[in-house]
Amino acid sequence: MMNALQRRMLRRRLVQAVPVLILATFSVFMLLKLLPGDVAITLAGENATEERIEEIRRLNGLDRPLLVQYGSWAMNAVQGDLSASLLSGEEVTTTLARVFPNTLFIVCYAILLSVLIGVPLGLLAAARSGGVADRLVMVGSSVGVALPNFWIAMIFVVIFALNRSWFPATGFVSPFQDIGAAIWHATLPAVALAASGIAEVARQLRSSLVEVLGSQHFRTLHAKGLPFRAILWKHGLRNVSVNLLTVISLLVNRTLAATVVVEVVFAIPGMGNTIVNATLQRDFPVVQGAVLVMVLTVIAVNLITDMLYSVLDPRISQR
Repeated sequence: MMNALQRRMLRRRLVQAVPVLILATFSVFMLLKLLPGDVAITLAGENATEERIEEIRRLNGLDRPLLVQYGSWAMNAVQGDLSASLLSGEEVTTTLARVFPNTLFIVCYAILLSVLIGVPLGLLAAARSGGVADRLVMVGSSVGVALPNFWIAMIFVVIFALNRSWFPATGFVSPFQDIGAAIWHATLPAVALAASGIAEVARQLRSSLVEVLGSQHFRTLHAKGLPFRAILWKHGLRNVSVNLLTVISLLVNRTLAATVVVEVVFAIPGMGNTIVNATLQRDFPVVQGAVLVMVLTVIAVNLITDMLYSVLDPRISQR
């Protein structure tokens, strides 16, 4: 159960999230309207008359002022109605319910790999500060951060899918259907997304631990005869847990954004592919609904992070 300070912090964060939602959705809405082309012409088909095109604009509310269109969409979204696709007619909520779990599975897979590999590498580098292992980890981290996710994804497709046939080059299997096949299909996309995450976790953890382990407190623990491994795991890792949590939360948000490109490379039916296709087709309701879900996910991750902060360090909730 949350205490009074935690509940007050949660309410404050929820209030702060409202303008973020409005700004994000409104910005995307206006940017979509600036794209060239007219979805009404696409819906009307070839050789359509101007009267038919105007009728389609009127039926879909595309002839109204932009602020009125956005306000109408926002009011419906508050009530849980994200409208329907202009092209397929499918409810946007139905579309997102089908594709969002796929993206979420890949993101969770990538974050798990980032933590399980990045944390031991960061600990190894901190324990061997200034040594060969430390230099190798730092060089690898610099390379991992510098390489774009989409480039790594394409290299993985060529090496492990096309040349070796160890993993599928495209497609996806839902974890609700077959968890083994889902992991197999999601491995290459997840590793491509996790490459920069592993590097970031290892580098940030190493830097925090080196600073903490060099403090007077930890030199005293070492002088008292406490084994270095115990100092590193029981005391050092606990002291940098807040910093590590911050890195992971930021990593979740970045990984969620990076799936847009990686899903296109691997032809995964997820949020990224849906956003790209809907943007190219100027299917505004689908793009708006997808952006809303992505922003809500980021806000939820930040709220969970804030709550974990108060658990790891109760002084944070008092600020």
